[in-house]
Amino acid sequence: MDQGVVWHEFVMHCIERGWGGLENLSLIPGTVGASPIQNIGAYGVEVKDLIVEVEGVDLVQKNTRTINSQECEFAYRSSVFKTSLKNTFLITAVVFRLDKQPKKHVEYGAIKDQLSKMKIDHPTIKDVSNAVISIRQSKLPDPNSIGNAGSFFKNPVVPAKKLNELKAIFPGIVSFPFENDFKLAAGWLIEQAGWKGHREGNVGCHEKQALVLVNHGNASGAEVLQLAQKIQQSVFTKFGVRLEMEVNVV
Repeated sequence: MDQGVVWHEFVMHCIERGWGGLENLSLIPGTVGASPIQNIGAYGVEVKDLIVEVEGVDLVQKNTRTINSQECEFAYRSSVFKTSLKNTFLITAVVFRLDKQPKKHVEYGAIKDQLSKMKIDHPTIKDVSNAVISIRQSKLPDPNSIGNAGSFFKNPVVPAKKLNELKAIFPGIVSFPFENDFKLAAGWLIEQAGWKGHREGNVGCHEKQALVLVNHGNASGAEVLQLAQKIQQSVFTKFGVRLEMEVNVV
């Protein structure tokens, strides 16, 4: 699939043809070619599980190259394109393997609740996509209406010992199992640190989702970065957890 294709349009294209696997990734902004760089993911699905290979141009060796999924070194919100090949590999195409009889991922509470509201007991991939779209539209700002880069910070990963220490102090902390560790909900940490809806001049935290930093108009990159760093320091002071930015800073 050509990298110039808008990601959501690609997802809709696949769903309309009954090709499953991408439905949980509906309405994520960006392009198909950008998807492997970040190893985009949402609601229990990561694009790494669906990518077969990535094609592109090695800007150093000045030749074309195909990189298989293992060589992509996919990790949580990361890949070889964000590390050792950063700024040296131009992605031109991404090859996906989808499924005509997919296992639908509806275990996330938000999806379950939304499907229940829609009175759907046996969802199709289209139903799952519609549920995800409704959830995202209800809590995330539209980039066409207010400038933002989506989720600004990664959900931090901590060992069980750290999670238990935090639970003893903050019983309501939101966490999810992740491999042998646990992910903490970065949005919850930021909100508890008092940043949700906060505004400083042209930048701020979105009023419905603290994980999203927004540009209220004419904000500079320096202003956004300054706010991000204040949030990182605040969360570390309160929880002893370091937030890592999900976005690339150039």
